[in-house]
Amino acid sequence: MREAIVRAVWYGEGFVAIAARALLTPLEWAYGAASFAVASQRARRATRAAVPTISVGNLTVGGTGKTPLAAWFVAQLQSRGLAPAVLMRGYGDDEPLVHERLNPGVPVLADPDRRRAAERATASGATALVLDDAFQHRQMPRDEDVVLVSADLWMNAPVRLLPAGPFREPLAALRRASLIVVTRKAASAARADEVAGILARAASGVPIAVASLALGQLNNWRTGAVESTAALAGQRILAVSGIGAPDAFLAQLAAAGASVEAATFEDHHAYTAADVSEIVGRAGRSGRVVCTLKDAVKLGALWPANAPELWYLSQVVHIERGEAAVNELLDRLASRSH
Repeated sequence: MREAIVRAVWYGEGFVAIAARALLTPLEWAYGAASFAVASQRARRATRAAVPTISVGNLTVGGTGKTPLAAWFVAQLQSRGLAPAVLMRGYGDDEPLVHERLNPGVPVLADPDRRRAAERATASGATALVLDDAFQHRQMPRDEDVVLVSADLWMNAPVRLLPAGPFREPLAALRRASLIVVTRKAASAARADEVAGILARAASGVPIAVASLALGQLNNWRTGAVESTAALAGQRILAVSGIGAPDAFLAQLAAAGASVEAATFEDHHAYTAADVSEIVGRAGRSGRVVCTLKDAVKLGALWPANAPELWYLSQVVHIERGEAAVNELLDRLASRSH
């Protein structure tokens, strides 16, 4: 409920939302000043890692596809002969588990002190580092900075910083980036191109790519069985999600032909036995229970043996535009390992 109210303030177009944003303006100014001062101080104290390092972050709070993109970059570095490790601050228990499932065998270190985590990773044999959600955390410099912006969440309105809006930094911060990636789930390719054009004008020549995050295969949590998303066509499903952009996930399921009933929780929600009991009760009215991988890694341990099967979907990354810029960035990282 709290997150729904926050998003109504951030993205709403009615009088109440506009008035709420106006009332929050002084706090927005204070946040902007404080975050700039802290980031600058951390950048001055920074020490470089001993191996090639890439950050995958964003300008806004949640919902940009950061975790699947970070995992995709891990796989790309592996294909170039590197042995990457993932470093994250560990805001939620779900993200390390998601990385471990998307890239089996890749070390995932959750530690607020990324310099300490980097030392541990390199001492264990990592030859590259992927910093998940580190654009604003500059205490450890990186060779490349990838910044994600969601076309699904983009508003044609003035950028508002926290708490008046979802932005952590103004658009001018994009000039620090090595690469900007516009992500889209349910948004159209035309919308993604429109957002890319806006960012190009704000970022002064920083390369821009567009990546679609499509639904992958349906995976049965208990049995490991796999089905195509085509199996959703014409089915009634209960869609369970505790993610940053639930509307985009629901739209993807509807586009696959499913009749969707939503069970939506706050981002990084810590599911309880009571939550699972409620979900299972609601599942009786639907033909299938489907969630995201981020939710499955938490729900799976609590899922009753006699309940309807729990299925999950992960997001598959497709670079639709700017592939050359992405490959150039990856090649630069690989060359620094020699």
